[in-house]
Amino acid sequence: MGELWFDDGRLVWHELPREKAPAAPRQTYLGTRARARARARVSPSLSKGGGNHPPPSRSTISAKRRRVGNGSAPKAEKLIHRLESYFAGERVSFDDVELDVDGWTPFQLEVARALRLVPYGEVVSYGDLARIAGHPRAQRAAGTFCARNRFGIVVPCHRVVGTNGLGSYGSLGAEYKRRLLALEGVTL
Repeated sequence: MGELWFDDGRLVWHELPREKAPAAPRQTYLGTRARARARARVSPSLSKGGGNHPPPSRSTISAKRRRVGNGSAPKAEKLIHRLESYFAGERVSFDDVELDVDGWTPFQLEVARALRLVPYGEVVSYGDLARIAGHPRAQRAAGTFCARNRFGIVVPCHRVVGTNGLGSYGSLGAEYKRRLLALEGVTL
């Protein structure tokens, strides 16, 4: 299961679902501390959070966003149902989802807008994305934006491919990207 964080009706963070790490074999002869250390060694790259996949923390979410009960539940429920439909293979648009883009540079805003213009079931190269965003020589910077994108499906970086193939998909990897594209009927 992925995670959604909302504030005042704006999406602050969206983490895609990950494969669950295989359960560690139970070893009853280990003490509590040894079992905890053994669990910590089980494939942290597949777990939620952690150094490679941190959710927003108090240091990255402003004080006004730390409030609880800000009335975003109906929008969150609606987005959850849309994401479920998307992962069930239905054509779903997320164009109307309001994003929290406080602190983004004009370049980042332009790349995000350009990404949201790439239609369901189509792909563009990083160079194409930079051109659509109005920065024709900034394909690497567009790629960096995609690698740090915190709105996986809503700002669809999986629709951006390298000129020589699939390209990467950040911490989730190319196979996850391939699966998302396959949901949209794209094979590479």
